[in-house]
Amino acid sequence: MTRVNRFIIFAGLCAVLAPAHAQDDAVLPYRPSVSTPAQLPVPGQLELETGFQRVQPGAIRRDSLPYTFKLAFNAQWGVLVEGEAYVSSRDDAGSPRQRGFGDTTFVLKRAFIIDDATAFGLEFGAKAPTAKDTIGSGKSDYSINGIFSRDLGPVHMDLNLNATRLGAYDAGTGRTQTGWATAFSTPVSDKWQAIGELSGTRRDNTPNTAQLLAAASYSASKRLVFDVGVARGLTSASPDWTLFGGVTLPLGKLW
Repeated sequence: MTRVNRFIIFAGLCAVLAPAHAQDDAVLPYRPSVSTPAQLPVPGQLELETGFQRVQPGAIRRDSLPYTFKLAFNAQWGVLVEGEAYVSSRDDAGSPRQRGFGDTTFVLKRAFIIDDATAFGLEFGAKAPTAKDTIGSGKSDYSINGIFSRDLGPVHMDLNLNATRLGAYDAGTGRTQTGWATAFSTPVSDKWQAIGELSGTRRDNTPNTAQLLAAASYSASKRLVFDVGVARGLTSASPDWTLFGGVTLPLGKLW
């Protein structure tokens, strides 16, 4: 049985076991784009996003099981805990495969809801070096992310601009990395949605990165959403390809 199939079975079991009184509380997927929406999930509903990702940066192949736990205290404030439950990395040079748990990021999120179609958001993140050095950076990072979300008719747009203060960086290179991402999504049927995104990063004395992402999501119900997609690097410093698939579902209503 593949890792993806195991996660699909796990998602289905969690959807069945979630409390019955949460049946009308739709999930709010942040997957599969790099950017996130300004809005928060239903207050008091603990949501899980997880899946499988394969990144191919040149001769290296990196497989991982990313996860995100999301919990909103109310419509304005919430927290996220995200990372990689498992990482497997190897290269074509014959080096030993590296396996283990990934780094963990804690995010405090503030949403500013303007109206039903428009919202702004701020995310304050701190990454803890919970992975071994051969998988993670071995240092803590701190970030801030500004978000603008807007419904343009049937099209939803998320614009993210962020800055990260890196704990690990090479001498002669910038310590602050800036990033940007613009995602558009639109329904193509009652259950299917198409997503497209451009994103990238910039840091002094290092090559810029940029990628184009295309994905689709399937709403099995309001409380169970699957996604699958691919990203292609647009610069020499970007990963050649990224393949991914995952699921968003509630784990329970805490209040």
